[in-house]
Amino acid sequence: MLKSLFYHFIRNYLKLYGYIYFRDIKIYGRENIPKNGGLLFSPNHQSAFIDPVLVASYNSGKILSLTRSDVFGGPLQWFLDAMEMIPVYRLRNGYRNLKKNEKIFDKCYKILGKGKKMQMFSEGGLHTEYYLKRISRGSSRLVYNAQKKYPKQDIYIIPVGINYGHHEKPRCSVQLVFGKAIKVKDYIDKTNLESENINNIRDSLQIEMENCLWLPKKEDDYDLKKSLIDKKTTKMSFSKIKTLLKENHKNQNNIKKSHFIKSIIIKILTIPNIIPIIISRKILTLIKDKDFIGSMKYGCGAIIFPIWWITSGLILVYFFSITICLIYIICSAFSIIIRQNLLL
Repeated sequence: MLKSLFYHFIRNYLKLYGYIYFRDIKIYGRENIPKNGGLLFSPNHQSAFIDPVLVASYNSGKILSLTRSDVFGGPLQWFLDAMEMIPVYRLRNGYRNLKKNEKIFDKCYKILGKGKKMQMFSEGGLHTEYYLKRISRGSSRLVYNAQKKYPKQDIYIIPVGINYGHHEKPRCSVQLVFGKAIKVKDYIDKTNLESENINNIRDSLQIEMENCLWLPKKEDDYDLKKSLIDKKTTKMSFSKIKTLLKENHKNQNNIKKSHFIKSIIIKILTIPNIIPIIISRKILTLIKDKDFIGSMKYGCGAIIFPIWWITSGLILVYFFSITICLIYIICSAFSIIIRQNLLL
Protein backbone atom coordinates (compact mmCIF):
# COMPACT_ATOMS: atom_id res chain seq x y z
CA MET A 1 0.00 0.00 0.00
CA LEU A 2 2.78 2.42 0.99
CA LYS A 3 4.78 1.61 -2.14
CA SER A 4 1.72 2.15 -4.32
CA LEU A 5 1.07 5.57 -2.79
CA PHE A 6 4.72 6.46 -3.19
CA TYR A 7 4.64 5.42 -6.88
CA HIS A 8 1.66 7.66 -7.65
CA PHE A 9 3.10 10.57 -5.66
CA ILE A 10 6.45 10.40 -7.47
CA ARG A 11 4.83 9.97 -10.87
CA ASN A 12 2.55 12.97 -10.39
CA TYR A 13 5.39 15.06 -8.94
CA LEU A 14 7.67 14.26 -11.88
CA LYS A 15 4.86 14.92 -14.33
CA LEU A 16 4.42 18.40 -12.85
CA TYR A 17 8.19 18.89 -12.65
CA GLY A 18 8.48 17.99 -16.34
CA TYR A 19 6.64 21.18 -17.27
CA ILE A 20 9.28 23.14 -15.34
CA TYR A 21 12.38 21.25 -16.49
CA PHE A 22 11.31 21.29 -20.15
CA ARG A 23 10.29 24.38 -22.08
CA ASP A 24 7.35 22.46 -23.49
CA ILE A 25 6.22 18.84 -23.74
CA LYS A 26 4.17 17.74 -26.73
CA ILE A 27 2.46 14.35 -26.85
CA TYR A 28 1.50 12.75 -30.16
CA GLY A 29 -0.32 9.51 -30.98
CA ARG A 30 -2.18 8.79 -27.77
CA GLU A 31 -5.01 7.49 -29.92
CA ASN A 32 -2.66 4.69 -31.04
CA ILE A 33 -2.57 3.17 -27.54
CA PRO A 34 -5.12 0.31 -27.24
CA LYS A 35 -7.53 0.70 -24.34
CA ASN A 36 -7.54 -3.01 -23.58
CA GLY A 37 -4.93 -5.76 -23.62
CA GLY A 38 -1.39 -6.27 -22.43
CA LEU A 39 0.87 -3.42 -23.54
CA LEU A 40 4.64 -3.34 -23.86
CA PHE A 41 5.91 0.17 -24.61
CA SER A 42 9.16 0.21 -26.57
CA PRO A 43 10.85 3.65 -26.35
CA ASN A 44 14.19 4.68 -27.81
CA HIS A 45 16.80 5.20 -25.09
CA GLN A 46 18.55 8.59 -25.11
CA SER A 47 18.33 9.55 -21.44
CA ALA A 48 18.96 7.19 -18.54
CA PHE A 49 16.26 8.29 -16.07
CA ILE A 50 14.08 10.68 -18.04
CA ASP A 51 12.98 8.20 -20.74
CA PRO A 52 11.06 5.81 -18.46
CA VAL A 53 9.68 8.72 -16.42
CA LEU A 54 8.18 10.38 -19.51
CA VAL A 55 6.51 7.18 -20.72
CA ALA A 56 5.10 6.41 -17.26
CA SER A 57 4.03 10.01 -16.52
CA TYR A 58 1.88 10.40 -19.61
CA ASN A 59 0.02 7.11 -19.34
CA SER A 60 -2.72 6.08 -16.96
CA GLY A 61 -2.17 3.28 -14.47
CA LYS A 62 1.08 1.70 -13.41
CA ILE A 63 3.77 0.84 -15.93
CA LEU A 64 6.38 -1.68 -14.86
CA SER A 65 9.88 -1.08 -16.23
CA LEU A 66 12.56 -3.60 -17.09
CA THR A 67 15.80 -2.10 -15.78
CA ARG A 68 19.47 -3.11 -15.88
CA SER A 69 20.17 -5.37 -12.92
CA ASP A 70 23.33 -3.65 -11.67
CA VAL A 71 21.35 -0.75 -10.18
CA PHE A 72 19.43 -3.08 -7.86
CA GLY A 73 20.35 -3.94 -4.30
CA GLY A 74 21.54 -1.73 -1.47
CA PRO A 75 19.77 1.41 -0.18
CA LEU A 76 17.89 2.03 -3.46
CA GLN A 77 16.12 -1.35 -3.48
CA TRP A 78 12.95 -0.13 -1.74
CA PHE A 79 12.72 2.86 -4.09
CA LEU A 80 13.20 0.68 -7.20
CA ASP A 81 10.54 -1.75 -5.99
CA ALA A 82 8.13 1.09 -5.27
CA MET A 83 8.69 2.51 -8.77
CA GLU A 84 7.71 -0.86 -10.29
CA MET A 85 11.17 -1.60 -11.71
CA ILE A 86 12.16 -5.18 -12.55
CA PRO A 87 15.81 -6.25 -13.03
CA VAL A 88 16.93 -7.82 -16.27
CA TYR A 89 20.32 -9.53 -16.50
CA ARG A 90 22.73 -9.32 -19.42
CA LEU A 91 25.80 -11.32 -20.36
CA ARG A 92 28.05 -8.64 -18.86
CA ASN A 93 26.42 -9.38 -15.48
CA GLY A 94 27.80 -12.93 -15.62
CA TYR A 95 26.60 -16.10 -17.33
CA ARG A 96 25.16 -17.52 -14.09
CA ASN A 97 22.94 -14.49 -13.63
CA LEU A 98 21.35 -15.01 -17.03
CA LYS A 99 19.40 -17.93 -15.57
CA LYS A 100 17.64 -15.48 -13.26
CA ASN A 101 15.97 -13.98 -16.33
CA GLU A 102 13.73 -17.05 -16.64
CA LYS A 103 11.80 -16.05 -13.49
CA ILE A 104 11.87 -12.39 -14.52
CA PHE A 105 10.39 -13.14 -17.93
CA ASP A 106 7.76 -15.46 -16.44
CA LYS A 107 6.67 -12.51 -14.33
CA CYS A 108 6.57 -10.30 -17.44
CA TYR A 109 4.42 -12.85 -19.29
CA LYS A 110 1.92 -12.79 -16.41
CA ILE A 111 1.85 -8.99 -16.39
CA LEU A 112 1.05 -8.83 -20.10
CA GLY A 113 -1.29 -11.82 -19.87
CA LYS A 114 -3.35 -9.96 -17.25
CA GLY A 115 -3.69 -6.97 -19.57
CA LYS A 116 -1.26 -4.73 -17.71
CA LYS A 117 1.44 -2.35 -18.97
CA MET A 118 5.21 -2.57 -19.16
CA GLN A 119 8.07 -0.80 -20.88
CA MET A 120 11.34 -2.13 -22.23
CA PHE A 121 14.12 -0.42 -24.18
CA SER A 122 14.52 -2.40 -27.39
CA GLU A 123 17.81 -0.75 -28.36
CA GLY A 124 19.39 -2.56 -25.44
CA GLY A 125 21.65 0.34 -24.49
CA LEU A 126 21.78 4.06 -23.78
CA HIS A 127 23.16 6.61 -26.26
CA THR A 128 22.68 10.36 -26.67
CA GLU A 129 22.13 10.52 -30.43
CA TYR A 130 18.90 11.10 -32.32
CA TYR A 131 19.02 8.06 -34.58
CA LEU A 132 17.68 4.63 -33.67
CA LYS A 133 20.15 1.77 -33.35
CA ARG A 134 19.32 -1.66 -34.72
CA ILE A 135 16.96 -2.95 -32.04
CA SER A 136 17.48 -6.31 -30.38
CA ARG A 137 15.09 -9.25 -30.43
CA GLY A 138 14.49 -9.08 -26.67
CA SER A 139 11.24 -7.10 -26.58
CA SER A 140 9.84 -8.91 -29.64
CA ARG A 141 10.63 -12.29 -28.11
CA LEU A 142 9.03 -11.23 -24.83
CA VAL A 143 5.68 -10.24 -26.35
CA TYR A 144 5.69 -13.26 -28.68
CA ASN A 145 6.21 -15.72 -25.81
CA ALA A 146 3.64 -13.89 -23.68
CA GLN A 147 1.08 -14.14 -26.49
CA LYS A 148 1.71 -17.87 -26.88
CA LYS A 149 1.35 -18.40 -23.16
CA TYR A 150 -1.85 -16.33 -22.96
CA PRO A 151 -3.52 -16.89 -26.36
CA LYS A 152 -6.87 -15.40 -25.32
CA GLN A 153 -5.35 -12.05 -24.36
CA ASP A 154 -4.61 -9.36 -26.93
CA ILE A 155 -1.00 -8.31 -26.47
CA TYR A 156 0.56 -5.31 -28.20
CA ILE A 157 3.99 -3.74 -28.49
CA ILE A 158 3.82 0.05 -28.73
CA PRO A 159 6.63 1.90 -30.56
CA VAL A 160 7.58 5.11 -28.76
CA GLY A 161 9.80 7.95 -29.93
CA ILE A 162 11.28 10.37 -27.39
CA ASN A 163 12.69 13.43 -29.13
CA TYR A 164 14.75 15.90 -27.08
CA GLY A 165 15.62 19.40 -28.24
CA HIS A 166 18.90 18.92 -26.41
CA HIS A 167 20.26 15.88 -24.56
CA GLU A 168 21.99 17.77 -21.74
CA LYS A 169 20.47 21.23 -21.30
CA PRO A 170 17.31 21.89 -19.24
CA ARG A 171 14.45 23.97 -20.68
CA CYS A 172 14.65 22.29 -24.09
CA SER A 173 11.56 21.00 -25.87
CA VAL A 174 10.61 17.33 -25.87
CA GLN A 175 8.18 15.52 -28.13
CA LEU A 176 6.83 12.13 -27.05
CA VAL A 177 5.38 10.14 -29.95
CA PHE A 178 3.33 6.93 -29.61
CA GLY A 179 3.36 5.02 -32.87
CA LYS A 180 1.05 2.45 -34.40
CA ALA A 181 0.46 -0.47 -32.03
CA ILE A 182 1.73 -3.84 -33.25
CA LYS A 183 -0.73 -6.63 -32.47
CA VAL A 184 1.29 -9.73 -31.70
CA LYS A 185 -1.44 -12.18 -32.75
CA ASP A 186 -1.04 -10.94 -36.32
CA TYR A 187 2.55 -12.24 -36.31
CA ILE A 188 1.91 -15.78 -35.09
CA ASP A 189 2.25 -17.76 -38.30
CA LYS A 190 2.44 -21.51 -37.69
CA THR A 191 4.01 -22.07 -41.10
CA ASN A 192 7.07 -20.08 -39.99
CA LEU A 193 9.74 -20.91 -37.49
CA GLU A 194 9.32 -19.08 -34.17
CA SER A 195 12.56 -17.20 -34.85
CA GLU A 196 11.07 -15.94 -38.13
CA ASN A 197 7.92 -14.68 -36.40
CA ILE A 198 10.01 -12.91 -33.76
CA ASN A 199 12.21 -11.35 -36.44
CA ASN A 200 9.10 -10.12 -38.28
CA ILE A 201 7.89 -8.39 -35.10
CA ARG A 202 11.30 -6.83 -34.61
CA ASP A 203 11.47 -5.60 -38.21
CA SER A 204 8.01 -4.00 -37.94
CA LEU A 205 8.94 -2.46 -34.60
CA GLN A 206 12.14 -1.00 -36.07
CA ILE A 207 10.17 0.71 -38.85
CA GLU A 208 7.44 2.01 -36.53
CA MET A 209 9.94 3.33 -33.97
CA GLU A 210 11.84 5.14 -36.73
CA ASN A 211 8.57 6.77 -37.77
CA CYS A 212 8.33 8.21 -34.25
CA LEU A 213 11.70 9.99 -34.39
CA TRP A 214 12.79 13.31 -35.86
CA LEU A 215 16.03 11.89 -37.18
CA PRO A 216 15.74 8.08 -37.24
CA LYS A 217 18.85 7.02 -39.15
CA LYS A 218 22.55 7.80 -39.14
CA GLU A 219 23.20 8.65 -42.76
CA ASP A 220 26.05 10.54 -44.43
CA ASP A 221 24.39 13.91 -43.80
CA TYR A 222 23.41 13.07 -40.21
CA ASP A 223 25.59 15.76 -38.60
CA LEU A 224 24.21 18.43 -40.91
CA LYS A 225 20.63 17.43 -40.17
CA LYS A 226 21.40 17.26 -36.46
CA SER A 227 22.56 20.89 -36.59
CA LEU A 228 19.03 21.90 -37.59
CA ILE A 229 17.66 20.75 -34.23
CA ASP A 230 17.81 23.88 -32.07
CA LYS A 231 15.74 26.14 -29.84
CA LYS A 232 13.89 27.64 -32.82
CA THR A 233 13.08 24.55 -34.89
CA THR A 234 11.88 22.48 -31.93
CA LYS A 235 8.97 24.88 -31.50
CA MET A 236 7.50 23.32 -34.63
CA SER A 237 5.16 20.35 -34.70
CA PHE A 238 6.56 16.84 -35.05
CA SER A 239 5.57 16.53 -38.71
CA LYS A 240 7.10 19.91 -39.63
CA ILE A 241 10.38 19.02 -37.96
CA LYS A 242 10.46 15.73 -39.88
CA THR A 243 9.85 17.62 -43.13
CA LEU A 244 12.55 20.18 -42.33
CA LEU A 245 15.12 17.46 -41.69
CA LYS A 246 14.22 15.67 -44.92
CA GLU A 247 14.73 18.87 -46.91
CA ASN A 248 18.20 19.08 -45.38
CA HIS A 249 18.80 22.83 -45.73
CA LYS A 250 21.88 24.32 -44.16
CA ASN A 251 21.01 25.87 -40.84
CA GLN A 252 21.93 29.55 -40.82
CA ASN A 253 20.64 30.09 -37.29
CA ASN A 254 23.11 27.75 -35.69
CA ILE A 255 25.79 30.42 -35.16
CA LYS A 256 25.29 32.01 -31.76
CA LYS A 257 26.96 35.21 -30.68
CA SER A 258 27.98 35.87 -27.11
CA HIS A 259 26.44 39.03 -25.67
CA PHE A 260 27.95 40.82 -22.69
CA ILE A 261 24.57 41.98 -21.38
CA LYS A 262 23.18 38.46 -21.61
CA SER A 263 26.08 37.06 -19.57
CA ILE A 264 25.54 39.74 -16.89
CA ILE A 265 21.83 38.87 -16.67
CA ILE A 266 22.67 35.17 -16.31
CA LYS A 267 25.06 35.94 -13.43
CA ILE A 268 22.41 38.03 -11.66
CA LEU A 269 19.81 35.29 -12.07
CA THR A 270 22.28 32.79 -10.60
CA ILE A 271 22.43 34.57 -7.22
CA PRO A 272 19.15 33.28 -5.64
CA ASN A 273 20.13 29.68 -6.43
CA ILE A 274 23.91 29.86 -6.14
CA ILE A 275 24.11 27.12 -3.46
CA PRO A 276 22.07 24.41 -5.29
CA ILE A 277 23.83 25.33 -8.55
CA ILE A 278 27.26 24.80 -6.92
CA ILE A 279 26.11 21.50 -5.40
CA SER A 280 24.72 20.32 -8.75
CA ARG A 281 27.94 21.21 -10.54
CA LYS A 282 29.96 19.27 -7.96
CA ILE A 283 27.75 16.22 -8.51
CA LEU A 284 28.07 16.51 -12.28
CA THR A 285 31.87 16.47 -12.03
CA LEU A 286 31.57 12.96 -10.57
CA ILE A 287 29.75 11.66 -13.65
CA LYS A 288 32.23 10.00 -15.99
CA ASP A 289 29.75 8.87 -18.64
CA LYS A 290 28.44 11.89 -20.58
CA ASP A 291 25.29 9.94 -21.52
CA PHE A 292 24.13 10.40 -17.91
CA ILE A 293 24.68 14.18 -17.74
CA GLY A 294 21.17 15.13 -18.84
CA SER A 295 19.53 12.71 -16.41
CA MET A 296 21.67 13.93 -13.52
CA LYS A 297 20.73 17.54 -14.24
CA TYR A 298 17.10 16.43 -14.27
CA GLY A 299 17.56 14.64 -10.94
CA CYS A 300 19.36 17.59 -9.33
CA GLY A 301 16.58 19.91 -10.40
CA ALA A 302 13.91 17.58 -9.01
CA ILE A 303 15.59 17.08 -5.62
CA ILE A 304 18.32 19.59 -4.70
CA PHE A 305 16.56 22.81 -5.70
CA PRO A 306 13.24 22.06 -3.91
CA ILE A 307 15.14 21.05 -0.75
CA TRP A 308 17.08 24.34 -0.89
CA TRP A 309 13.92 26.39 -1.42
CA ILE A 310 12.05 24.67 1.41
CA THR A 311 14.98 24.98 3.83
CA SER A 312 15.59 28.63 2.97
CA GLY A 313 11.87 29.30 3.10
CA LEU A 314 11.54 27.90 6.62
CA ILE A 315 14.40 30.14 7.77
CA LEU A 316 12.67 33.18 6.23
CA VAL A 317 9.38 32.23 7.91
CA TYR A 318 11.16 32.00 11.28
CA PHE A 319 12.84 35.41 10.98
CA PHE A 320 10.32 37.26 8.82
CA SER A 321 6.97 35.98 7.52
CA ILE A 322 5.25 33.47 5.24
CA THR A 323 4.74 36.22 2.66
CA ILE A 324 8.49 36.88 2.41
CA CYS A 325 9.06 33.13 2.20
CA LEU A 326 6.61 32.71 -0.72
CA ILE A 327 8.03 35.71 -2.57
CA TYR A 328 11.54 34.29 -2.22
CA ILE A 329 10.55 30.81 -3.47
CA ILE A 330 8.61 32.20 -6.45
CA CYS A 331 11.44 34.56 -7.40
CA SER A 332 14.02 31.77 -7.04
CA ALA A 333 11.98 29.39 -9.21
CA PHE A 334 11.40 31.97 -11.94
CA SER A 335 15.03 33.09 -11.88
CA ILE A 336 16.34 29.57 -12.52
CA ILE A 337 13.80 29.05 -15.33
CA ILE A 338 14.73 32.34 -17.04
CA ARG A 339 18.44 31.60 -16.51
CA GLN A 340 18.18 28.20 -18.18
CA ASN A 341 16.17 29.68 -21.06
CA LEU A 342 19.03 32.12 -21.69
CA LEU A 343 21.63 29.33 -21.50
CA LEU A 344 19.83 27.11 -24.02
